[in-house]
Parts: sequence; structure tokens; C-alpha cells
Amino acid sequence: MLTSPPLESGNQTHANASIILLHGLGADGHDLLPLAQGLAHPDWRFILPDAPIQHISLYGGQAMPAWYDIGHPNFLFQQDRTGLVRARQRVADWISREVARGIAPQRIVLAGFSQGGAVALFSGLTLNLPLAGIAGLSTYVPELLPANTLPPVWLAHGDADNIIPLDSFQRSLSRLPQPAVSCQTYPMAHSICTQEIDDLRAWLTGILA
Repeated sequence: MLTSPPLESGNQTHANASIILLHGLGADGHDLLPLAQGLAHPDWRFILPDAPIQHISLYGGQAMPAWYDIGHPNFLFQQDRTGLVRARQRVADWISREVARGIAPQRIVLAGFSQGGAVALFSGLTLNLPLAGIAGLSTYVPELLPANTLPPVWLAHGDADNIIPLDSFQRSLSRLPQPAVSCQTYPMAHSICTQEIDDLRAWLTGILA
């Protein structure tokens, strides 16, 4: 399914861990490059793939980079499960690519912003791989399948998010199959702040130590 190598940042030759960062709707891998640079570590490699162009029902069929279709303003309804499964296969291919480069699944983290965060959660919690962890920024938890392997999860959200409201995010947490999830809120809208990056770096350092 992979047609071209994704954008990369960090240690591209001698990394001992890989963080796959998935962008939000209408963006591309370059949009998360500042995040990768803010999380930089000499032993980590960041993978920043681009979503395919898709027609989004919510926006009258407008074509844009997207991991799956959206058909309702409330992201908790009318979820494109077929699209999520298709995106999960892409994630699995990127994981396999990193494993082939010498990075064990236990040293791979899935992370994403907004729609990319939902794909990271869906993929990481249903692939049954012993991943190092999953991080979701300004996102929500999609409907999940039962999982046997549950890696650590770190979630962050803005208390003034006008795209995925805080209460919708909090309601979606009931879908997580484990109680041991670290959640942080920040005084921001649908965005990424400096303190959030610092906290995420600390969490990554802990699970990848």
C-alpha cells in the first residue's frame, strides 16, 4: 500500500525508537514537522506520512488529505469504520517498514493530531502489537475492537477546542478498554501548545527509557 517513503525527522540512520506522527484532516506530514522538532531526541526517528486525498461527506464531497471520511459534525457519530480499517492497514505497513529497519514494535510509538490521533488510537489498540505507546492530541477515541495487547496511552486536549469539544472527547474515553490512561488538558483551542509538547516529550522519554 505504501507508494513512497514518508517525510522523516530526527535520527534517520541509527535510531533506537520510531515515533509515527499522523496529521489531521486537510493537512499533511509537514504540518507536524514542528512537533517532531520540538520532541527531538538523538536516538529517535520521526515518521510523518501523508494521508491520501479523499472526498469528505461533511464538506459536500470536497477532496482533501484525510485518513477516513467524516459524515457528521459530531465525530462520535456515523464513523467511517471502513476508512478507519483502511488507515489502520497503512499504519501497519509503516510499522512493518520500521521493523525491517531494525526497530522492534516495543520501540515504536503511534501518535497523531485530531483525525490522525483517532487513527493512532484505533490502530494501536486493535493491531495487537506490543507497541511502546500511543499518544493522541486534540482527538477522540473511535469505536474499538477488543484488544489483547494494551500499550500505554497519553491523551491531551484543549479546554476551548471548538472542533472536537472537550466534553465529546471526555465521553469518548469510555471506549478505551483500560483505565490506566494519562489525560492532560490545556488552555487552548484545537491546536498544540508548548507545555503540551514538553509533557509529551517527558512521557515519551519515560516509555522509551
